[in-house]
Amino acid sequence: MFKKMEDISQGNLLAYQVIGDVTQEDYPILEADMDALTATTDDVRLLMDMTQFHWAKVNAWDDDWRFGRKYHHVIKRLVMMGDKKWQEWMTKLAAGFYAEDVRFYRPDEMDQAIAWLKE
Repeated sequence: MFKKMEDISQGNLLAYQVIGDVTQEDYPILEADMDALTATTDDVRLLMDMTQFHWAKVNAWDDDWRFGRKYHHVIKRLVMMGDKKWQEWMTKLAAGFYAEDVRFYRPDEMDQAIAWLKE
């Protein structure tokens, strides 16, 4: 599930907690926010906090791939935040596919992550 982090999402910055298993039904929520933002800017900064993320269900893989193709050109910076080595590895896979610039941060580096996104 994607849960919008309202206290961080401002201007061209969208932030979400990725909680539990992501399913196909979760992507319309994320896409609605992206569509609303891209109606006003082509410079989106995205933070995905994966500390509570378990995995993506198979039925969501295609939606995830389409999301990357659809929004890659507008996501200028992407932070993937986590506390597990496999999440850091996933960030390396996301580089070049989801955004122009992708970085991994740990939860205790939230301030640095937000500062980098806002640069």
